[in-house]
Amino acid sequence: MNLPPAAAERLRSAVLDGLLDDPKRLPSAYLYDTTGSALFEAICELPEYYLTRAETEILQRHAPEMARRIGSGALLIEPGCGSGEKACTLLQHLPEPAGFVPIEISPSALDGARRLVRERFPQLPVHPLQADFTASFSIPDAPPASRPVFFFPGSTLGNFDPAQALTLLRRWRALGRQALVGVDLRKDPATLLAAYDDARGVTAAFNLNLLDRINREFGADFDPQSFAHEAIWNESEGRIEMHLRSRRAQTVRLDGRRLAFRAGESIHTENSYKYTVDGFAELAARAGWQVAAHWTDSQARFGVQLLSA
Repeated sequence: MNLPPAAAERLRSAVLDGLLDDPKRLPSAYLYDTTGSALFEAICELPEYYLTRAETEILQRHAPEMARRIGSGALLIEPGCGSGEKACTLLQHLPEPAGFVPIEISPSALDGARRLVRERFPQLPVHPLQADFTASFSIPDAPPASRPVFFFPGSTLGNFDPAQALTLLRRWRALGRQALVGVDLRKDPATLLAAYDDARGVTAAFNLNLLDRINREFGADFDPQSFAHEAIWNESEGRIEMHLRSRRAQTVRLDGRRLAFRAGESIHTENSYKYTVDGFAELAARAGWQVAAHWTDSQARFGVQLLSA
């Protein structure tokens, strides 16, 4: 993935700071280079990974009602838009949308989403924005009467700790009056763990690819085979944690430094917080939103909330 120079420098600093920390950590956003994104698409098709199927069921069943509640003149803004496929499901029902703003840090992903939406909706204005959506950004020019509506499907909000999630929701509240947000719901730990440690090892490959990426982009000499993927349910924090655990004592070279790993020491690579309906409503209220509507799949595994200012 060809990142802008500023973004590449942020990545370098975040990687080095995280690996020098104790305990060691790496930012989950950087799991999604070209290889990582392809692996994640494969994860979404796995039998254990219920999240995508559950949310797809919600969108297919309730998109007309969501669109009716959002109303006309919506400028749909999707941070971390990915392929843009989910946005298309909603856009086909929105009455007289003002436009679509896909936001991605990856130029190739952004271009893919732009092309897909323009192909499906040739008359719809599309304003692609290459940016890190976790930082401040400005909404591109749009018709004066349009209403910014944020669309954040998937369970991406769960990758942020509660303070970070609160910051995102507050930032969007300052820019828009509505937001449609997906979150994964609390359920039995066995189901959760299987979703993040599948029998085929695709999630393991996804996690380990982060080390390959650091090797490629920063000339490090990680041996991914000497690390093991691990998923943990942290009950007290209400989250799944992904780790890369060192199989042996070893030293890795990175950016002119030698990083020592003890046998069994882990690198914390991702969190995925799981919400209760009431818990998410409380978080949204702290950011200045109220839950105007809530939808779940037929097994109540996943939730999509329409937030209003």
